[in-house]
Amino acid sequence: MNEVVHFGAGNIGRGFIGALFVETGYHVTFVDIAEPIIDALNEKKSYVVRTAAENQETIAIHNVSGINSKKNPEEVIDAIGKAVYVTTAIGPKVLPFIAPLIAKGIAERLKTSNQKLYVIACENQINATDLLKKEILKALDKSVVSQLDGKVYFLNSAVDRIVPLQHNEELLDVLVEDYHEWIVESDQQLPGVKGMQIVPDLAPYIERKLFTVNTGHATTAYLGYQAGKEKIHEALRDPEIYQDVKATIEETGAYLIKQYGFKPEVHEQYIEKILHRFQNPKLNDDVTRVGRSPLRKLGPEDRLIKPAREAEKLGLSFAHLAKVIVAALRFDVTEDAEAVKLQQQLKEKGVLAVLQNVSGLDADDPITQEAVRQYKQSHLLKK
Repeated sequence: MNEVVHFGAGNIGRGFIGALFVETGYHVTFVDIAEPIIDALNEKKSYVVRTAAENQETIAIHNVSGINSKKNPEEVIDAIGKAVYVTTAIGPKVLPFIAPLIAKGIAERLKTSNQKLYVIACENQINATDLLKKEILKALDKSVVSQLDGKVYFLNSAVDRIVPLQHNEELLDVLVEDYHEWIVESDQQLPGVKGMQIVPDLAPYIERKLFTVNTGHATTAYLGYQAGKEKIHEALRDPEIYQDVKATIEETGAYLIKQYGFKPEVHEQYIEKILHRFQNPKLNDDVTRVGRSPLRKLGPEDRLIKPAREAEKLGLSFAHLAKVIVAALRFDVTEDAEAVKLQQQLKEKGVLAVLQNVSGLDADDPITQEAVRQYKQSHLLKK
C-alpha cells in the first residue's frame, strides 16, 4: 500500500486531505504534537467523517496511524523515506517549524531511494508550498539540494472545504461540508488522488477561492458580529448583511474577471454557490470562530487588503471591501488573542498606524482614506 505523511492531525487534516488519500487507497500517517489525537489514531486506526448535508453521508476512514513529532522525530524521518506524498494542513505560521524535520526526512530518503516524492502544503495561503520549500532548502546541505531535481517536487495548491466547530462524541470523528475543492499546480501527471484537480497555472484558482470563499466568509463573520449575530447562517438570513456580503465578493469578482478572464456569468454562478454553502444551517458555524485572527486577515496579502489593492489598481470599486476592513478593525472578541492585540494597537496608535503596520497601507492610499472615513463614521454611529 502506498504511503502518505500528513502534517496536521486536526479536523481539516483528518476530514479533508487525509480522508481523500485514504479513500484513494493510501495509508496515511498523521504527524502532530497533539498527544490525545495521535494516541487515539494508533489505538483505533480508524475514524468517521460525516457530511453536513440534507442527506448525510458517513464515510469510514481506515488505514491511518499517527506519530508524535515531538516525542518520535526519527519515526517521522523514517515515514518520509517511504512516502509518495508529504502534505500539510497545519497553518501557514507553523510551516517554518516543521520544515527542518521534513528536510531531515528528505535527506535520509535520498541516501537510499530515487522514487519521486511530492510535497504539498494544503493551507489557506497563496503559494504556501513555496514558503515551506524555502524553509526546507534552508535546512538542507547544498550537496542534498543538488540531488532534489527530478526526485522531490514542491507543488502549490488551493484547498476549499468548510470544517465547522466540532461537537462529536468520538474524539477522531469529523463533521465537514459535503462540498470540497483541492487544486494542485503541476505540469506533469501525478499519482492519482480522489478529488485532486491538477492545473498548469494555479494563480486564477487560488485567488478565485481566497477572494470569494475566504473574503466572503470573513465578511459574513465581521458584519454578522457587528450586527450581534452568533452564527454564519443566521447572519446571512439578514437581508442587509446578505446584500453587503454579495456586494463585497462582487467587488473581488470584478477584479478576478478582469485579471484572469473568468466569464462573468460563470463567476456569478460561483458566487451564488458560495453564498448557498455559507447558508447551510447544518454547519452551525460561529461568527467568532470564522472571524478569529483579525491581524492575519488584515495582512497585506490576505483576503481583504489584497483584493482591495488590486481593485484600486485597476480602477474598480473597493467601497464594500473598505466597509469590511472597518468591521474587522472593530472585531473585539476578548477570547481571541489577536483581536485583543488589535484593539490595544488601535487604542495606543490609532487607525492610521494600524492600517500601515498591519495592512501595509500608506496614509495617502485611497483604501486607507476610505477605510478611515468609514471607521470614523461608524465610530460616531456607535456613540
